[in-house]
Formats: sequence, structure tokens, C-alpha cells
Amino acid sequence: MSSTAGPVRVLIVDDSAVIRGALGRIIDAEPDLTVVTTAPNGRVALDALRHSEVDVVLLDVEMPEMDGITALPRILAEHPGTRVIMASSLTQNGAEVTLQALALGAADYITKPAARSGSGTLAGMQQEIVAKVRAIGRATRVRQARTFDTTPGAARAEPTATTPPAALLAARGNGAVSRIVAIASSTGGPNALAEVLSGLPRDFPLPILITQHMPTVFTALLAQRLERDTGRPCHEARDGEAILPNHTYVAPGGNHLLVQTLEAKPYVRLSTTEPENYCRPSADPMLRSVAAIYGSSTLAVVLTGMGDDGMRGCRAVHERGGRVLVQDEATSVVWGMPGAVVNDGLASAILPLPAISEAIQASCGALVP
Repeated sequence: MSSTAGPVRVLIVDDSAVIRGALGRIIDAEPDLTVVTTAPNGRVALDALRHSEVDVVLLDVEMPEMDGITALPRILAEHPGTRVIMASSLTQNGAEVTLQALALGAADYITKPAARSGSGTLAGMQQEIVAKVRAIGRATRVRQARTFDTTPGAARAEPTATTPPAALLAARGNGAVSRIVAIASSTGGPNALAEVLSGLPRDFPLPILITQHMPTVFTALLAQRLERDTGRPCHEARDGEAILPNHTYVAPGGNHLLVQTLEAKPYVRLSTTEPENYCRPSADPMLRSVAAIYGSSTLAVVLTGMGDDGMRGCRAVHERGGRVLVQDEATSVVWGMPGAVVNDGLASAILPLPAISEAIQASCGALVP
């Protein structure tokens, strides 16, 4: 029987013994994490998973015999209770492969140096590695415990809304029609974004702003994916450009996405001010700026992600009379960001991922054709 007790169990898969050793030392230095075993390629990893209980797999992309992209769908199919974090390089090719892995079901990724960089560079990434393994691993353990626990009521997921989204928003909102949608997401976000935005009509009239925690290169590719999936214009936001109906703007890696006005017309302002919540882009400055201009016509949406980025921005939206939609725990990869909003009492509705598109349309009322 699975349990939330005990350390998060990790399998490290990388063809470099140097990288395996460095990652192993980082993981094993944490009392609530442990490396179960390691593997030099995907084939050996699959064999190891058949003999060991693992919560999180750290999976390299490029390996001999069986690479990460080949191994990933097999790991998820044969071990559905296990989450996979891809290890990728900060290059155009690395970003493209990572986005492909996320679309195939990887929970998240870490960016790592080449093997020749040695353990010193990896040590500098220790905080990111530990935080992601811990958050995803804990969420996995909770999910596994609910699946295997036969105590009455134990397998019940977090309460989610069963009332139709339109009725929920009418009951919990101020009645104002939303005129802009601002979305915050992190771990698990690319797939959640694709599902939510694809569920909106192609002629959805409102502008959509997105802050997804990703570095440079990755955000441009994310925007391209979302444009393909939705059939609506979507690109990395550019400083000074007008915010137009039926367009989606993704905060570029390394920049906060803000909204300002000139002659009462909204436009994009990119900022390289200090990171907030250890992030740049951060959702909080985006949401604050949107709330300051759109007020009660703001619709904020907080999707799956670790940490609490977006919570303070949602407070500004709430204080100005806007609405806040939150993804529920059962459908989130990690319920950090949405959970922080809920715990602060800011959510207008807590919804499973498949219901969020409908709720966005309901919030827009007569504006949606």
C-alpha cells in the first residue's frame, strides 16, 4: 500500500556518470528525498522501474540505446503513478525536445549543463532541482495514497465545483463582464494551457496574457505551440505593442509582462526589474498591472504550478472586483499556486481543468459570439 510517509523516491537516468553522481549527491543531501537507483539510458531505466518503487524519474533527453523521448511514453504507460522530470539543455534544440516531452506527459523539466561542465555547475542549480523533485514527488505520493487507501472517503479528491461555471460565477462574482484574461501557470502549465485555450472558440474576442515560468527560448516555442493548438494569434509579448482582441501574449523568459495605457489604449510593457517569488517572468506583477487598468473587468486564471506566485496578484484582482478562477487539486500536477490562492480566500471558483474554458466563456458573457 502506498503512503505519503517516507522520502520521495527518485530514479536518475543519464548517460554521464558525472551528472548521475552530481544529481545523486544533491538529492541524497535532502532528508526527505532519496535516490533509489540510477540508469545510463532509457532501456536500463525501464528495467529498474520494474524492480523498484519510484515516485519521480529525472530523465535525460540524449542517451545511447534508448533516449529520453523514446523512454518517456513507455515509462508513463507502464508506471502511471510515476512522474517524469526531463533534464534538458538551454539550447534551441533542447527547448524543442523539452516542449515535445511536456506534450507527451512529462511533469516538468530542469535545465542542466553539458556533462563536461561537471558537478560544480549543477550544484548552482541545486535549489531548482530539489524544489521541483520535492513538490512533484510529494504531490505524487498524495495521489498514490488516495488511489491505494481503501478507508471510506480516503480516495476522494479535493472538492471541486459541480455547479455549472456560469452559475458559479454569477453567485460569486460582481456581475461585471470580463474584458481581459490573465493566466498564471508553472509546473504542468504547458499542457494545461493548451487544454484551456484549445477549449475556447477560434474567434474568442478577448486578449489573453500568459505568464508561464520558463526561460528564454522556451517561451517562444510555447507560444508557437499554443498558436498551432488554438488557431488564434499567439506570440511572445513585445515591448510597446498594442494589446488586441483575439490575441494571446506570452511573457518572454527573463521579462515580467505588464500592461500600461497610452491615450486609454492598453499596450505591453516588458520589465527586467528584480524577480518576484524567485521568478522572472512572475505572475504577480502581471496580475497587479492588469487589475490596475481593467479593475472589475479582469479575469485571472491560476493553473497548476509550484510555489505561490500569482497569489498576491490575485489579491489585487479580488480587491478591485475582478474574478479569479483556480484549477482544482485533483487535476493539477502540483497544487502550489492554485492552492495558495484558494487558501487566501481569493477564488471565485475552483474547477477541474476541463471546466475552465467554459468558465472563461461564461465570465465574458455577451462578448463571446
